[in-house]
Amino acid sequence: MADTTPRTARVVVIGLGRFGGSLARELIAHGSQVLGIDSRPAIVQRYADDLTHTAVADTTDETALRQLGVPDYQRAVVAIGTDLEASILTTALLVDFGVPNIWAKATSRQHGRILERMGAHHVVLPEHDMGERVAHLVTGRMLDYIEFEDDYAMVKTVAPAQAVGVPLGQSKLRSRHGVTVVAIKRPGADFTYAAADTIVQPGDLLIVAGRTNQVEAFAALT
Repeated sequence: MADTTPRTARVVVIGLGRFGGSLARELIAHGSQVLGIDSRPAIVQRYADDLTHTAVADTTDETALRQLGVPDYQRAVVAIGTDLEASILTTALLVDFGVPNIWAKATSRQHGRILERMGAHHVVLPEHDMGERVAHLVTGRMLDYIEFEDDYAMVKTVAPAQAVGVPLGQSKLRSRHGVTVVAIKRPGADFTYAAADTIVQPGDLLIVAGRTNQVEAFAALT
């Protein structure tokens, strides 16, 4: 039977260390199908039951990545740890494949600058961007995500259809979804504070605040 999973719901995570492994599990929890790749058989075995697919491979080997179907993925995360050469070469291969959304873990800001020059679309410094937050971004539900203490979060997301065309005061987003629209951004304009009479237009970006599970559910409406 052919795989009918949307291509955007499939993510390849390369490097299953502490950061990559936790990120891969978060992506699974969010409904993505995940191919996890690492060069260490024992590590791959550890995640074999948790991820959709796993493989042992040298990710600097173009042929190995092609055999695993990596060029067909829309989203890829390079979570390789201390092997800077492997991190850079793997990122370069993903760029050559034309993967449209590449996240790459950097161990330092200098490493991050190199990854950006290689063509990574997003560079992650794990001490600032933990696996759960990055998982939200990789799935595409949110454009940015900040979680605070006491189960409270703020997200940037595209306005869902049910919020479009009516003033925020009449959309009842707070009573329906438990979230508050803090700010709004029209295409080509700056963010402005949201008011009750603000009418949301298609393509607007919203900054929304609320309980973590409620803002996650709201972002999933987009």
